[in-house]
Amino acid sequence: MRKMWKKICGLAVMLGVLLPQVALAAGEKAAALVIVADTRRLTGLMKWWADLYNESHGMFTAVTVILIPIIGLIFGVVADIIMSHIGIDLKSRELAEH
Repeated sequence: MRKMWKKICGLAVMLGVLLPQVALAAGEKAAALVIVADTRRLTGLMKWWADLYNESHGMFTAVTVILIPIIGLIFGVVADIIMSHIGIDLKSRELAEH
C-alpha cells in the first residue's frame, strides 16, 4: 500500500512539474492568453464591475475583498431584523435538551 501511495504522489509531483512545459511547447508563436469580461450588453453597476475587472485585476481583487464582508454584514443585519419580526428570538438562548 505504501508503494502505491509513493507512486501516486510521485506521478502527481511529476505532472505538476511537467505540465507547464506542455503549455510552453507551442513556442514564441503562441499568443498570450488574455482574460476579459464581455461588457457589450452590460449597464450600470454590472458594467462598472466588469470594466474594473478588465482594467485592473488588483483593484478588482481589493474592492471584492472589501465588499464581501460589508455585504455579509448587511445581509446578516437584515436577516436578524426579519427573523425578529416573525418571532424568532436569537438574542436569548434556551437549550431544548434537559
